[in-house]
Amino acid sequence: MIKELAKSVREYKKYAILTPICVAIEVVLEILIPLLMAELVDFGIYAGDMNIVYKVGLQLILYAIFSLMFGALSGWFAAKASSGFAKNLRQDLYYKVQNFSFYNIDRFSTASLVTRLTTDVSNVQRSFQMITRIAVRAPLMAIVALISALRINVKLSLVFLILIPIIGLGLFLIIRKAHPIMKKVFKTYDKLNNVVEENVSAIRVVKSFVLEDEEIEKFENVSDDIYQNFIKAEKLLAANMPLMQFAIYLCIILISWFGAHIIVESNMSILTTGQLMTLFTYSIQILSSLMMVSMVLVMITISKSSAERIVEVLQEIPDISNPEKPITEIKDGSIEFNNVSFSYIKDESKECLKNINLNIKSGETIGIIGGTGSGKSSLVNLIPRLYDVTQGTLKVSGINVKDYDIKSLRNAVSCVLQKNVLFTGTIKDNIRWGDQNATDEEIIHVCKLAQADEFISTFPDKYDTFIEEGGTNVSGGQKQRLCIARALLKKPKILILDDSTSAVDTKTDKLIQTAFKEQIPDTTKIIISQRISSVEHADKIIVMDNGNISAIGTHDELLKQSNIYREVYDSQVKGSDTNE
Repeated sequence: MIKELAKSVREYKKYAILTPICVAIEVVLEILIPLLMAELVDFGIYAGDMNIVYKVGLQLILYAIFSLMFGALSGWFAAKASSGFAKNLRQDLYYKVQNFSFYNIDRFSTASLVTRLTTDVSNVQRSFQMITRIAVRAPLMAIVALISALRINVKLSLVFLILIPIIGLGLFLIIRKAHPIMKKVFKTYDKLNNVVEENVSAIRVVKSFVLEDEEIEKFENVSDDIYQNFIKAEKLLAANMPLMQFAIYLCIILISWFGAHIIVESNMSILTTGQLMTLFTYSIQILSSLMMVSMVLVMITISKSSAERIVEVLQEIPDISNPEKPITEIKDGSIEFNNVSFSYIKDESKECLKNINLNIKSGETIGIIGGTGSGKSSLVNLIPRLYDVTQGTLKVSGINVKDYDIKSLRNAVSCVLQKNVLFTGTIKDNIRWGDQNATDEEIIHVCKLAQADEFISTFPDKYDTFIEEGGTNVSGGQKQRLCIARALLKKPKILILDDSTSAVDTKTDKLIQTAFKEQIPDTTKIIISQRISSVEHADKIIVMDNGNISAIGTHDELLKQSNIYREVYDSQVKGSDTNE
């Protein structure tokens, strides 16, 4: 895990190395200061030697200045290293997610990936900063201070050696119980993000059904789970501070008691007043260091769960990847399914497509119709390798899709999926997702094909009209037409419309189909629809039923051969007649 996370340090490695070096120098100077204080008291003040007072006093000032300087430098280097590490880590996570297939994303869920990119990275960043600075300073300070204390008086220093294992045992027990709770907390954070994401994105639905109270209750329940778990963990972690304070006060009391006896009984021949003062300082330094170690361990306990979740994403192997020598040229839009079966969870017993055999010629218009859950979207998602087939082979232009360069394949296949998404920006910016270098004339042309130019021209700013987040300032039908225009701008070999004209009126739908037939005759067009009118003029219509191809033919052929198609047609025609 540490090795995987360390890869994200990269160009900030020098700052991560300079931090402990500065910390080590700061610690050495802080250890020397009490020794100088003892010398100042015993040989300067008690002896009445002002030369020593001035000399040692000047040394103390210099040591304090340098200690402050190296302390500030270590803080600056630590901040630089941890911030850079977090930046790289977020980038590595984001780039990794961009290479995920739909299968990989389904495994984690969107809400969980957002939590890992934000909350989890912040936790790991704080731990990284503490590890490079405090985790170096605290043990080093404790060890050097303990050695210095042993050199002054071994018997009195035994107090530290007795207390340290007791404190260590207490910390171990606290952390052991707290870690599983913190792990549970971050899983609950995923649920919280999911609730917020759903509520905000579907706020219009929530308000239209007047379910604000129910959504608030749902949020409060998840939030309360996090609160309760945090309370449990904090109760355990809160025991750390009283334990450390008890150890510090007990240590000072024992050193004061035994030290005073030694000074009085030996008449300062074994232990001097200055040395006793030094031991007090060392006791505070040692136990404060242990307190800092405990803080680091607490932070590591909290961030360990975050680190595990981050590494889980970083080590996830993308389900879909390029072959060793990928083919980059897609000659035409012909498609061939040979005994193709598919399962979202890669389980043969739960296949949503079974033994699909299908040949589509380049330039053909193919309609796909079927009930909900019949496998229509699953079928077309395999063509651009959004998912990979579980069994069988799928060929585009006579070549297995797994042999193509993924980017080249997806550039040749334009998909307008069921969930139409527009991004914040102008209409022109949104359509240019299809081709970043497209001219204004090309944008207008594809918008005319998608029957979008007419309504765009009615806007005051026309193609520079700003689209709000999620496309909330355009209607469903307008959004669909903009997405179709964006797909057309890619000049694809294959165009897939997955129920993407459902919000468009029948007249506009027919105009779009006519424009496709006349303007892009060489592009293979696959149209999934619930409306017979959207597919009846297709060269071939595929009827899907329960993951199988039930029938293939023209509109007239299917009316004679397919009961499913005829039932859908009759229901729509009769429904239309009734409405009329």
